[in-house]
Amino acid sequence: MDYNDMKFKMCSGCDRGLCACGVGRQDRQLNMYDWLADVPGNAHSTDLVEVQFKNTRKGYYHNVNNLDLKKGDTVAVEANPGHDIGVVTLTGRLVKLQIKKANLKSPDDIRRIYRIAKPVDIEKFKEAKSREHDTMIQSRQIAKDLGLQMKIGDVEYQGDGNKAIFYYIADERVDFRQLIKVLAETFHVRIEMKQIGTRQEAGRIGGTGPCGRELCCATWMKNFVSVSTNAARHQDISLNPQKLAGMCAKLKCCLNYEVDGYIEASKKIPSKDIILQTLDSDYYQFKTDILAQLITYSTDKNLASNLETVSTQRALDIIEMNKRGVKPMSLLNDGKIKEPEKPIDLLANADISRFDKSKKKGNRNKSNNRDRRQPKGNEEKDENYQIKNTQNRQKKVSARPNPEKENITNNIQENNGNRRKNFPKKQDKTNKDPEGK
Repeated sequence: MDYNDMKFKMCSGCDRGLCACGVGRQDRQLNMYDWLADVPGNAHSTDLVEVQFKNTRKGYYHNVNNLDLKKGDTVAVEANPGHDIGVVTLTGRLVKLQIKKANLKSPDDIRRIYRIAKPVDIEKFKEAKSREHDTMIQSRQIAKDLGLQMKIGDVEYQGDGNKAIFYYIADERVDFRQLIKVLAETFHVRIEMKQIGTRQEAGRIGGTGPCGRELCCATWMKNFVSVSTNAARHQDISLNPQKLAGMCAKLKCCLNYEVDGYIEASKKIPSKDIILQTLDSDYYQFKTDILAQLITYSTDKNLASNLETVSTQRALDIIEMNKRGVKPMSLLNDGKIKEPEKPIDLLANADISRFDKSKKKGNRNKSNNRDRRQPKGNEEKDENYQIKNTQNRQKKVSARPNPEKENITNNIQENNGNRRKNFPKKQDKTNKDPEGK
């Protein structure tokens, strides 16, 4: 993380140091909720104080000067050598509980708090932190030039700028004595090397997990417990390495969160090898819902046939009845016998040619296709739409010039004229005989 983004802000609700409002975070690591904060005298019940530094690093110190410290105060603490700058995250009785969780080796690890940080201390702190990113890039190049099989994941400067901690990852033992000499000559500070694992690296860098939340190791986890694939088996999770691995390429820590509850609940579920015998058929265990205490049985050992879901208690009752030589009428409590059904084969009815591309037709039926593309609506609208289309088509067809039709009509007219010429005229019956007959 770039410490240029971490600003020491002041607000109306905080007297000094970092803003103590909200959750009281320095950057990523969440702090323990002090549920004894409102208890009178809790802050002065012990001189132990929890102080947070960069990312997930925390330390515990004695308030030997009886300073009036509270959550969010920026303090200068004892370091070796010089002093360091951190933020108070917890005071009172709960600090002892946190020390037990941290597994401190000896009481000598608990050092002293010198004073509340002055503006001069904060300026030196900012100046030292601004060099961390460039130092990490240069140190990686130096380690590469020396041919060391290691990766420098993070660099943390001490508050006074006299010391730098290099966090590295290595699969094997690395002799970095020459590296320390080169780093000391390059950066002119005291060098300390700390080896961390991939889980610790993910916690220091941070990130977002597949659940959409920040990584547990970057927000609240302090102790890393080993995770095995048995945790996934107990919870009936598919053993897919890509889904079970976290951002650190190791098994997700969250696999251990609910495994104890699953183990306790799975003790009540009967074994898969037990067959339930009824009058209508024999039932084999198909799948289970451990937390809901539901079991699904099938009449076929390998396929999903006549699936019936019953409670764990009902399955145990049938097992006890079978031990006594009694068979219930059916798997369910109603006693109705169901007609046997054939096993379901999902691939039997699959059409292999359903993905074949159909041959594209030409542009012969463009007009028909246009007529088929009718807007969805009522039947009356569809009928009106068809009538209008037919009328428009007839108008267009009648308006087109057709030379063949014109020639035919001309020939018919000529033939009719010739027939009239050759045909004798009819005598008028009204004309009288000249003789007067």
